[in-house]
Amino acid sequence: MTKPAATFGYQDVDPAEKPQLVRGVFDRVAKNYDLMNDLMSAGVHRLWKDAVAARLNPQPGEIIIDCAGGTGDMARRFAKLARNAQARRGGPDAAVHIIDYNAEMIGAGRDKGGAPEITWTVGDAQALPLPDAYADAYVISFGIRNVTDIDAALREARRVLKPGGRFLCLEFSRPVTEALAKAYDAYSFKVIPQVGEWFAKDRQAYQYLVESIRRFPDQRRFAAMMETAGFKRVSVTNFTGGVAALHQGWAL
Repeated sequence: MTKPAATFGYQDVDPAEKPQLVRGVFDRVAKNYDLMNDLMSAGVHRLWKDAVAARLNPQPGEIIIDCAGGTGDMARRFAKLARNAQARRGGPDAAVHIIDYNAEMIGAGRDKGGAPEITWTVGDAQALPLPDAYADAYVISFGIRNVTDIDAALREARRVLKPGGRFLCLEFSRPVTEALAKAYDAYSFKVIPQVGEWFAKDRQAYQYLVESIRRFPDQRRFAAMMETAGFKRVSVTNFTGGVAALHQGWAL
């Protein structure tokens, strides 16, 4: 039986090839990753990430997995919020584990500095180096569309969560109105690759990232995939008219 192809932008590739192809993209953009997200979202990603961190509401003593979190911008938010809660009511330190497939991304994150609650590990979202029922929360931001087998990554997220644990996924998604979709398409395909060429000297990497967004399942399909993986009470919150979406579920 022929193994189904994996997506790499608009290309269909052998699943065995995709990790190396994606690694190549992020090796090249690692030092400019936060700039990349600024360009792709016109800077609004910072507001989306603040909203996700507030929704997570990290607490003292919690174990939080920040998957595909190489640059550490989400992990720093989680650590700060947990520390603020700890200052108000006491309790043990939280633990925020960044796990990213790309060593260059981990290196770029370390270079920016971290927090005492944060640890950094090179690892695969499809085979996490963690025991069952380990974490209180699992967050993946702008990373799951780059995974070769999204269903496998969702099953792994469900596996490592404790009963009652929460799953949050922030990802670029589908605008909910035709007018916004047309404007977003024009910006994505005409502006982002060109700006990527100007600022990062790498048009091809930014072209892939735009295409990978279009190949990612829409809000309804991804919610269904989460339910298939075993998550309950799945909900979707659209940001900026669906340009990005927060999917949340519970390990119940």
